[in-house]
Amino acid sequence: MASHRRPKQPSRARVTVLSATAAAAVALTSQAAQADPKPSKEDVKEKVDKLYHEAEAATEKHSGAEEKEKKLEKQVEAIQDKVARGQDELNELRTGLGSMASAQYRSGGIDPALQLFLSSDPDDYLDKASVLDQMGTKQVGALEKIQTKQRTLAQQRQEATLKLKDLADTRTELAKKKKDVQTKLNAANKLLNTLTAEERAQIQADDAERAARGNERANLGNETASSGRAAAALAAAKTQLGKPYISGAEGPNSYDCSGLTQWAYAQAGVSLTRTTYTQVNDGVKIGRGELAPGDLVFFSGLSHVGLYVGNGQVIHAPKPGTVVRYEAMEWAGSFQFGVRV
Repeated sequence: MASHRRPKQPSRARVTVLSATAAAAVALTSQAAQADPKPSKEDVKEKVDKLYHEAEAATEKHSGAEEKEKKLEKQVEAIQDKVARGQDELNELRTGLGSMASAQYRSGGIDPALQLFLSSDPDDYLDKASVLDQMGTKQVGALEKIQTKQRTLAQQRQEATLKLKDLADTRTELAKKKKDVQTKLNAANKLLNTLTAEERAQIQADDAERAARGNERANLGNETASSGRAAAALAAAKTQLGKPYISGAEGPNSYDCSGLTQWAYAQAGVSLTRTTYTQVNDGVKIGRGELAPGDLVFFSGLSHVGLYVGNGQVIHAPKPGTVVRYEAMEWAGSFQFGVRV
């Protein structure tokens, strides 16, 4: 006779596991269905350009911290030299005071007035008293000089300590800014690598075509420079056409944007500060309608700078992967103002 046993019911734990597995599968299927499509070439380019802009802003801040570091190093060195010279002077004062004390000790350490009273030549008393009085004044003066020098040295050492702390903080900031720049550039490269080789080549071709149009329009400009030094700076910048953009570079083999403008004006005998954020104060601010060849032109929240060429064009070091070139102002960024040096 056949046995009719009821089928064994699945355990509660088994049901829970199966339910969770099914839910996960449904979730994954849903996520796959809702996954964002591969970004287009235009989307990638827009994001990369934004990252390059952020990297350039971080580069300018890095250059500013680097400039501050150099100034602090010079200040610390100067203070330390003062302290060393002051210590030598203090040692000499102490040596002189020690010599006076030794002379008194050798005289027997007797009260000077009593020594004069017992002198075998009383007629010379007044002369000796005058000399002794001068010696006492000299000792007091030496002590006062020592005390003054000690206070000065203490102040200088305190100043050096504060400057050294500031220097250490600046170097920490410098390392952070450098890391910020590299992070932005790495992110941009990662995005570019999501494109095909053909898409990357097309972006480069579009960029090259835009630069070529800039060259053509720049050659049409016949405006007069605002000054002889502006003309000289612009002429110097033109000799650097084709040299690569490198973050933080100051020339003469490669440049970032403010490195190019600083170098160009240096060839004209004018010393500009290092970053866009400080070069804005190196001259007189002017509007777009007042621009003349050689004027500094600032873009994109003051994170980018170039030299005005004329006919609505600038010469600048644009961004990573490009070279010093002419470009229409509308492509260089959001115009802020010009500065006439």
